[in-house]
Amino acid sequence: MKVGRILFFLFISSCTSYEQFRYMTEEFEIPFQVYDTVYVEAWQGVLDVMQKYDLETTNQEAGVIKTRWIDNTNEINFTDYFGSRGNIKSARFKVVVNVVKGFRGTREVTKITVFKRQMIEYDFLQGWKIFPTDGILEKTILYRIERTLAIAEELKRIEDAKAKEAEESF
Repeated sequence: MKVGRILFFLFISSCTSYEQFRYMTEEFEIPFQVYDTVYVEAWQGVLDVMQKYDLETTNQEAGVIKTRWIDNTNEINFTDYFGSRGNIKSARFKVVVNVVKGFRGTREVTKITVFKRQMIEYDFLQGWKIFPTDGILEKTILYRIERTLAIAEELKRIEDAKAKEAEESF
């Protein structure tokens, strides 16, 4: 009987504790994309896309790019103007991009992961709180990387065709 009570208590408390940590399970679904390109070209494509942000770290050997904290208070207040939160004091985010080399069969591929950490401060007494991201920025960065790599591949194909044509006419 005692074991049944303990199991019941654990079941009830585990359901309520899930709500406290639900944001963690949602946040750990980090957007990623696997590209059919070599690591060096993918790294250059990521740098081209991330150059508009204030970069703190770029380490090609580790495959990590980190931005500094970027203020987005106005954007958060604007998008949630009629929301339930009301105005916030300040908001900031940081983007971390991981680039990993891998293989699919004998062909080299590159996996790119984009993680955004959003922090919000409602007032100075509460301090900074982690706020789950909506995933739009991460997916946008992955899309821009995809387009940058596609354009680079097409330019490479055109240059190879021109070189072959020049070689044949010589």
